[in-house]
Amino acid sequence: MRLIVNGEPHEIAAHDLDALLRELEFDGEWLATALNGELVRSHERPLCRLNEGDRVEILTPRQGG
Repeated sequence: MRLIVNGEPHEIAAHDLDALLRELEFDGEWLATALNGELVRSHERPLCRLNEGDRVEILTPRQGG
């Protein structure tokens, strides 16, 4: 399935948001995720089904100033 993740096209096998994070090797409960502009809480990710063309944003904290 083809998705847009953080503005870049990706061909992925995952069918839910939780599996997508594992496939792309993102770890941690501290990640912020959005699907098509809507916030998805960490406990909702396994139930959040993905569809062709969805836009996913994955935000991670960064250090620095």
